[in-house]
Amino acid sequence: MGADLHAPLGQNRRTAAAGSRRLSPSLIASIAAVSGILGLSIYTAVMPEALQKTASLPQTPTLEQTAGSASAEGNATKAPSATGQLSARAPHSGANVERTTMPDGTVVTKFTPRPRGENGPALIDTPRIGQDPRMAAMPNEDLLEDSVYGPIPIIGPDGQRPVDQYARPWSGARGTRIAIVVGGLGLSQTGTQRAIKQLPEEVTFAFAATGNSLQRWMKEARNAGHEILLQIPMEPFDYPANDPGRGTLRVDQSAADNLDDLHQSMASITNYTGVMNYMGGRFLADAEALDPMIRDIAGRGLLFLDDGSSAQSLVGQYAKTLDMPHAFADLQLDGQLDERAILTRLDELERIARKNGTAIGTASAFDESIAAIRKWSEEATLRGIEIVGVSAIATDMER
Repeated sequence: MGADLHAPLGQNRRTAAAGSRRLSPSLIASIAAVSGILGLSIYTAVMPEALQKTASLPQTPTLEQTAGSASAEGNATKAPSATGQLSARAPHSGANVERTTMPDGTVVTKFTPRPRGENGPALIDTPRIGQDPRMAAMPNEDLLEDSVYGPIPIIGPDGQRPVDQYARPWSGARGTRIAIVVGGLGLSQTGTQRAIKQLPEEVTFAFAATGNSLQRWMKEARNAGHEILLQIPMEPFDYPANDPGRGTLRVDQSAADNLDDLHQSMASITNYTGVMNYMGGRFLADAEALDPMIRDIAGRGLLFLDDGSSAQSLVGQYAKTLDMPHAFADLQLDGQLDERAILTRLDELERIARKNGTAIGTASAFDESIAAIRKWSEEATLRGIEIVGVSAIATDMER
């Protein structure tokens, strides 16, 4: 049955082919099974140690297993589990964090090492700006504290700030950068839905604290890739003729009452990088009223975006003293509610950005504004403009 080894190559092939045709399918299967067993037996006999070592190697944990091994607190390092998994820890998880307010109002943060408490290796996560897109709609529990109104933002035990956790990542290139903030979301269901569906993900959304279904809209916006802010109602110069709505921070209220209103607004939503004023010309110009509010916002690791509507605003002075990430809007884009006029304002915003390196424009979720911003954004990207989340500009000003 075997082929003649001394025969020509072509003849060997023909003989082998003829021989294989004479074998029954059941016999072929039996030969293959025996060959497999013999091969494995030979390998086991020759390489017993290698086989045992391979079998004893720990399995690489999946993403879900690694995430599940991290504790909610993130403070202590745990020893490896029986399965060889390591608990993930933040870079500053082994540090004491002390914040001291100096006589001039500046805040000094000091990090000192402390024992982690347990032996064994730890999986230290690298610091990064922004949240895993798959988790963008879920708040980091380490960055929340309970209040009578619900969870409100805080700086985490390892120094992580909400402004960094929920920031939209950007390229890091020092080209021309523009942030566009569309506010008033949550006040109109149709306007909010249209903005989330039609505007590019690089646009920042500002949700009104007085809006409805904010957590639902927040989740949709975050899942779509947007960075978000919270708009806090503040007293304008012509109050009460012009009333921003419930929970307005006012100059004639006590600091305790204003803080209470501020925290109630903060609890209306999660996953925001900072606060933006809604109106507020008078409030932002009153040092006595503004002082405790801006300190509370800064102490929670949030940025402040001033809409730029009042030349008397004191936000810049406080933000520099407190090392607080902050920014000022350069232009209101839809003062004239006409698509062509809004496009003209966007071109003006681009000129400011090319001159200064960055620029911020604000608008509301009107049909005309959404249409103009969508159209202009597509063209601006082709001209080399990078549209970024407002935190990318605010944290630059902080430094």
